[in-house]
Parts: sequence; C-alpha cells; structure tokens
Amino acid sequence: MSVPTELGYTDKHEWVRIEDGVATVGITAYAVESLGDIVFVEPPAVGTEVTAGETCGEVESTKAVSDVYSPVSGEVVEVNEALEDEPESVSSDPYDAWLFRARVSEEPSDLLSAEEYKALTKEEE
Repeated sequence: MSVPTELGYTDKHEWVRIEDGVATVGITAYAVESLGDIVFVEPPAVGTEVTAGETCGEVESTKAVSDVYSPVSGEVVEVNEALEDEPESVSSDPYDAWLFRARVSEEPSDLLSAEEYKALTKEEE
C-alpha cells in the first residue's frame, strides 16, 4: 500500500498537503482498499467553513457510505469537479484524485507522518 512521505495523515484515513496556506485533501489508499470501488463523492461546497476532525463530506462505494473528515480548519476554496463525472478516479489514484482544497485558518498540529500512519493501518488490519 502506498503512503507518500510528503503528506500528512489523519487517523480517519484522509491525507493532506499544505502549500502556501492552502490544504489539498483526499482519502488514502487504505481507505479506498477498505471501501472498494468508489461510485460517488460529495465534497464540501466552496465557501463552506470546515473544522479539523469534523465531518465535511461523503464517499460512497459499492460496499458502504463513509464520512470524510476535514484534517484542517478553514474555508473551502475549491472542489475537484472532475469527481462529479469520474468518482472512480479516487479508486484508481487516491493521491492524485483530491476531494477539496481549503484555505487553512490555523496549522493542524495532530497530523500523522507517513510512518505513524503506516503503523496505525497495520494495527487496524
């Protein structure tokens, strides 16, 4: 399972990359493997205020519906509109098919490193 070292992770299986105060957020390969084929993605709307650790969207697969939790607090500035027509792209490349971008209001302090995330997923297997 791929766990890129340049990203931060949550214990709810989201990844985040923060550049110039904007966080790009997606779900991890582990989450995709657990869910199965993704058939629908509902990210938070542009302009929505998200709070770190709180639910902000949904991902639906052939097996289940799963909540998406924001790894950061801030305002959603962009959603990946390509997922509307191609939600399955999250299944094929979860680290390229991001869900939303948010302008961060405060730097998150509780993100996991790639090594910490790998240890967490080993415990859950």
